[in-house]
Parts: sequence; C-alpha cells; structure tokens
Amino acid sequence: MSGSDVTRGGVEGARPGRDALTGAGGGRGRHRRRRGRGEQPMVPEARFSSYYGKPVLNKPTWEPLDIAGYLWLGGLAGGSSLLAAGAQATGRPALARTAKLGAAGAISASLAALVHDLGRPARFINMLRVFKPTSPMNVGSWLLAGYAPLTVAAAAADVTGRYRVLGAGATAAAAVLGPAVATYTAVLISDTAVPSWHEGYREMPFVFAGSGASAAAGLALACVPARQAGPARRMAVLGAALEMGTFHLMKRRMGLVAEPFGQGKPHRLLRAAELLTAGGAALSALAGRRGGRPLAVAAGAALLSGSAALRFGIFHAGVHSAEDPKYTVVPQRERLRARAG
Repeated sequence: MSGSDVTRGGVEGARPGRDALTGAGGGRGRHRRRRGRGEQPMVPEARFSSYYGKPVLNKPTWEPLDIAGYLWLGGLAGGSSLLAAGAQATGRPALARTAKLGAAGAISASLAALVHDLGRPARFINMLRVFKPTSPMNVGSWLLAGYAPLTVAAAAADVTGRYRVLGAGATAAAAVLGPAVATYTAVLISDTAVPSWHEGYREMPFVFAGSGASAAAGLALACVPARQAGPARRMAVLGAALEMGTFHLMKRRMGLVAEPFGQGKPHRLLRAAELLTAGGAALSALAGRRGGRPLAVAAGAALLSGSAALRFGIFHAGVHSAEDPKYTVVPQRERLRARAG
C-alpha cells in the first residue's frame, strides 16, 4: 500500500484476492459462501500515515503565549483606535482616554510578544529594509511601524493635555489604520500552509475583526462610566455577532479541515470563547438598560476573555492540523478530482 492509496474513506483501488485483508468484512465473498464463514483479517484497518510516520508539514514552532497573544493584542489595539476616534468626535473624554491608552498599551505589548518570539529586535528591524507587497509579514511589519507611534502620540497628548491638535490627528490616523491592524494577522496565518488556517482565508479576517471589536468594547466597559459607554455597548453586540457568525460560517465551508476546531484543547478554548463572548454581549446590553457598574465590569471581563480564548483556540487548532497528514493530503486530492471531473 502506498500513500496514494489512502483516501477519506479508506483504501482505494484494492484488488480482491490479491491484497491483504484489512477489516472484519474483508472475508465476505466466495470463501464465505463455500465455507460458511468469513476469513479472519490478517492486518488491522489501514490508517492514514506518511513516510516513516513523519508529518507532511512541519508544524509551527511559534510559542503559543507569544504568537496567540500577539494575534489577540493586535485586534484589541485596532478596535480601541476606532472606539477612541468615535469617542473623541462625540465628546466622551473618559471613553476616548481609555481607548487611546488601551490601543497604545496593547500594540506595545503585541510588538514585545512578536520580538520575543523572533528572538531579538534586529530581526523585526531587518524586515523594514525592503517593502514587499506580496508578503503579509513584511506589510504587517510596516503597518505596525507606522501605527504604534500614532497610538503612543495620541495617548500621550490626551494624558498630558499638550499638543491637542497633533493628538487629534494621531487619533484619527490610528483609527484609519486600526481595521488593518486588527485583521492583517488573519491574512498572515491564512497565507501559511497550515490547513486549518489556510482554508479559512475567506472568513478569517472578519472573525478577527469581530473579535478585536468585542475585545476593545470589553476594555471600555470595564473601565468607563456607564453614561459614556454607549458606543462600547453597541460595539460589543456588533462585534460578538460578527465574530460568532463568521466563525460558524467558516467552519461549515471548510469541511474536513474544520475538524481540529472541534477536538481536544482547541474545542475547549473555542467553546469557552463562544460562551464568554455571547454572555459578555448580553451583559453589556443589560448593563446599558439598568446602568449597573458590576454588570458592565463583568461584561467587559467576559468579552476580553472570550476574544483571547478565540485566538488561542484558533492557534492550537492550526498546530494540530499541521501534525496530521490527512488534513493536508485529502483536501488536495479532492480538489484534483473536482478539477478533473
């Protein structure tokens, strides 16, 4: 048996009477009719494997805390910049300050996590020597290099009360770049060969956009007085709906390679993310009606935790899909058959 004989349904092209029996039903046929019983299987059922038991792909070697944290913090920063610009335009100073500080702090921590995974800062700086539009990592590096100083300038101007015009410009510019910061990491992981990341390339940016919006809303709800948190409550509901809706749509479309999302640690994390995000959105709406500060804090904590659990769940599901060769080979064969047919 070669690797090409194995399909989603088992062994393809088996020749009765010539191949070894591989299952309990393998003895059915003329021997059963003549002897009154089936032959016993000689070998166990065929299992999908690659040469020497090695995976087809090298699994990602990224540290989960660094890279999954980097994915989550980038979304939190991008969503906070949008919220800060809206709060500044509508005269909500407490919400604007919280969102500005959240964006600056989150993107700084995100860069620190990325540099820590790379090993030394020079490796990040080296990516800025050229501009390569076809490389999501290169484009993302330039995006972060422009966005991070804007968030720091906006937060510094707000806290010190100086250079308000420059601070307002930096807030607006950061809001323009915010959606790209929140979603480019989805493009980055979808551009890899990791099956459960790559096959989600259509919906993953929308999942990350909704997750970033719900995280930013959660931070604001936890820190801002209820009378100024109206935009955060609305962002929480819209972000949660976008995140959960597009994630379920993505899983249905992906087929076989969506299996890792429903297994083991990724399943537990993603289930927790769903419950926390839905619960946080419901609590935020309830807090808006009753004005309860404890409800708002609970909603914010749930939304932040749910967004983080989603990113970690997606990260671990991708690693699992790279370890099992069937998630790489079977979809490739099905695509080839579809083109040939």
